Amino acid sequence: MVGAITGTLSRPRTLILGRFDGEGRLRYVGKTTQISTMAAQQLVGQLSAASMGTHPWKDARFSTAWGNRDVLDTTLVAPDRVAEVSVDTAQDRGVWRHRVRLARLRLDMPVDDVPAA
Repeated sequence: MVGAITGTLSRPRTLILGRFDGEGRLRYVGKTTQISTMAAQQLVGQLSAASMGTHPWKDARFSTAWGNRDVLDTTLVAPDRVAEVSVDTAQDRGVWRHRVRLARLRLDMPVDDVPAA
C-alpha cells in the first residue's frame, strides 16, 4: 500500500510503499520508479494527506537510493490505497532492493486484503 509520496498530492513523483506485518505495523517495502505524467494525473484525488501525528511513519526517513544516506523529501499519505506493482526478486530483509514499477492503484481492493509481510 501507499504510505508516502515524493512530489506533491497534485503531482506525485514516486510512491513509498509498505505492507502491514502480522502485528499490524506498516513496514516499508520499497519505492517506485518515477511516475509518468499520465499515471500521476490518475493518482490525483485518490491519495490524501495523512492525519497529523497518527501516521505509522510519522518519524521515518527514507533514503534516496539503496545504501545511500541522502534523505528523500516525502509527504505522508493515508495508507488506505493498494498499489499493484511489478518487482524483481532481489530483497533484503523484506525490502525490494530495486525500485518497483507502478502498474495501477487497486481501488477495488481494501488494504485488509493484502497479505501480511
